[in-house]
This record gives sequence, structure tokens and C-alpha cells, in this order.
Amino acid sequence: MVLGRQVAQESLLPSVLEDEFGEAENIKEPVGGIGSRPPSRPRKAYSRGSIDYQTVTRSDVSSEGWSSRDWRDPVDQEEVQGRGEVETEGGRQEEGRRSAAANEDYDTDLEPEGPDIRQVHDLSAQARYIEACKVFKVIPSSHVLRNLHNTELILTHHGLGTQGTKALAVPLVTNTTILKLNLKDNWLEGLGGVAVAEMLKENCYITDIDLSENRLGESGAKALSSMLLENTTLLTLRLSGNKLTDKAAKHLALAVSRNQKLESLDLGYNKLGETAGEVLGDAIAENAGMKSLNLAWNCIRGRGAVALAKGLRANIFLQKLDLSYNGLEKDGAIAVGEALRDNNTLEELDISNNRIPPEGAIRLAMGLKVNKTIRVVQMSRNPMQSVGCYGVLQSIQSNQDSAVEYLDLSDIPVDKDFYDLCAKVKDTLPNIQVKHGRIIDFSTRKPDSTKDGCSNDG
Repeated sequence: MVLGRQVAQESLLPSVLEDEFGEAENIKEPVGGIGSRPPSRPRKAYSRGSIDYQTVTRSDVSSEGWSSRDWRDPVDQEEVQGRGEVETEGGRQEEGRRSAAANEDYDTDLEPEGPDIRQVHDLSAQARYIEACKVFKVIPSSHVLRNLHNTELILTHHGLGTQGTKALAVPLVTNTTILKLNLKDNWLEGLGGVAVAEMLKENCYITDIDLSENRLGESGAKALSSMLLENTTLLTLRLSGNKLTDKAAKHLALAVSRNQKLESLDLGYNKLGETAGEVLGDAIAENAGMKSLNLAWNCIRGRGAVALAKGLRANIFLQKLDLSYNGLEKDGAIAVGEALRDNNTLEELDISNNRIPPEGAIRLAMGLKVNKTIRVVQMSRNPMQSVGCYGVLQSIQSNQDSAVEYLDLSDIPVDKDFYDLCAKVKDTLPNIQVKHGRIIDFSTRKPDSTKDGCSNDG
């Protein structure tokens, strides 16, 4: 009788310690069946080693239930032993399965919950884009919906228009994946440019944007200039073919002088004139971050050309400058030569088709005679004649520290003296490549480009 009371009392405080469970498995428990014994595991709400005085209702528990009287009354030892035989190995296996299930339900913050965060973000961006399209009454672009999660979004020639651009700007405000955005030739016009500029004031992830051929005009340039005063992440901005005039250049010049993060600016194929050259020249002199500037195919001449050259002279960061298809002429070429004497950072210079005469070419060559950093010089399609080409090549030859690797004099006829000099330059600069026009009065054989580094295009 004492044994029965002892077993019953031990059943009131089931232990959750692993070593006690191990001992329990080695001892045949003399308690009754499932319907006549207390729960064998503590509730989840209690910590390890705590006591649970409440009972768990089971589907197979007898209708009489458990009472305090059951524990106080002595139980006959034989009856306890008889009930103990009801305990089977299957019951213990069921207990193990319940324990395993409880462990599987154990919650941890290391386990992923719900869909991937990036997927949720993409769906949210798509939803915002679709709603914006409804507001601006445009048809959503399936290409946009498919690529909002990519690092690059290319929408060249998609015909977005002003309204489509406004709708696109909405999800891009909070987009964190797109780093490069190409909106070339989408007829954005001024209002579309304003929408993109406002978006870039908030977006701090896009580093490269192409807005070429969109007719942005002065209003678009003004908005983008205002954006450049605030944005510190944009590195490359392409604005070629946007009908930008001297008025637009005044806004852009302010941004160029103050923004020190932008590394590449393309203003080619616009209508920038003399005034634009003056204001941009002053801005270049103050800029301390830009590495590449493209002003090709504009109308910069006279005072504007000279001002740009002076800005180049003061700049110590610019590495690539494209002034091709403008109007430097003699004065501009002389100013560029003076800039090359002092500049020690420029590596690539393109002044092709700038109406540079022989005298201007020779004066420009004086800068090449002392410059130690420039690697690429492009002067094709200038009326500098063979004498001008000779002067440029001779200056490079006399500069023992010259870094010139490529000299482009395409479409400029040269004579035998130039060709002979070209062969001699190979002795001083074995890696230099010189490209020139047809050779006058030297029809016996054509220059062998693989032998002496000179080649003609005629």
C-alpha cells in the first residue's frame, strides 16, 4: 500500500529533465492506464523544471476524471501492478511522437517567415506603378513590371512620353535595386524631365542615368540642375540631343561648379553657344570631381572656346574632354595648348573638326611638348594641312616624357616629310599609333601600319 501512494505522488510532479526521463524508461511504471493517470508532460507555457498543477484533457480520459481523493486514498498494490501491465511500448512511442511534434513546433527567429523580403518589395513596387498608371491614364509597361527588381532598367525608344514618365517615377522614388536607368529617346520633354529630377532628389541608389534625345529644353535642364545640388549619389548623367541652349547652360553651370560627386556629364549634340562656353568654362575651373565631359557637336566658338580652355587649365580632376565638332579655330587651339602646358591630369582630348588652321595646330603642339599625362589626341578633319600635322608629331617626338599612345589625324593629307618623321617617332615611342590622311606625291607604296605604327585612311 505504501508503494502505491509513493508512485501516485511521484506522478503528480513529472520531471522534464532528460536524465530523469532516462531513468523512467528503465523502470516499469506501476501506474494505471492512460485513462487513469495524470499527464506525463508539462505544458509549454511552463519553463523547464516548473510545476503544472493543471491537468490536460485527453480524448480517452475516463468520464470520472481525476480528483484529490484519488491521490489520498490508498491503492491496492496488486491493482496497481495489474494496471501497470496495460502500459505498452506503443504508448511510449506515441509519447515520443508527441515530443518530436512539440520540438518541430518550436519557434525560432532564425527561421525565415513568409515570402522573401525582396519579392515583397518587388510586388509593392509593381503595385505602385500600376496605380500610378491609372492616375496618369497610361498603359503599364510589361517591361517595367518585369525589371523593377533588376539593377538596370533599359527603356530606350519605348515612347513613354510625359505621362508615362511621371507614372514610372512613382515606384522609382523608393526603389533600392535599380542602379542604372536608361530613358533615351522617350519624348520626355520638360515636364518629364521635371518628374525624373524630383524622383532623383529622393532616390539615393541610381548612379547612372541616360536622358538623351528627350527634348528636355530649358525647363528640364533647370529641374535637373536643381536636383544635382541635392543628389550626392549620381555619377553619370547623359543629356545629349535635348535642344539645350545657352539659357539651359547657365543652370547647368551652377550645378557643375557645386556638385563634386558627378563624374561624367554628356552635353553633346545640343545648341550650346559662345555664352555656354563661357559659363561652363568657369564651372569647370571650380569643379573638383568630374572626370569626363562631352561637349561635342555644339556651337562653342570664340570667347566660349577660350573660356573652356582656361577652365581646363585650372581643373585638376578632368581626365577626358570631348570638344569635337565645335569652333575652336586659331584662338581656341592656342588656349588649349596653353592649358596642356599646365594640366597634369587630362588623358584624352578630342578636338576633331574645329576649324583649326596650321598656325593654331603648331601653337597647340607647344603644350604637347611638355605634357606628361595625355595618352589620346584626336585632331582629325581640321584644315591644319601637313605642316600642322608635322608640328604636332614633332612636339610629341621631342618630349621624352610623352605618354601619347594614339594620335588621330584622319582625313588630313600629309606629305613624305611627315611620313618619314612618323617612322622616326617609333624609335622614341615604340607603342604609339598614328592615323593620318592620304599621302601626297608618295604613290610608290603605302605605309605599312604593322611596321612603323603609322596608317592612312585614304
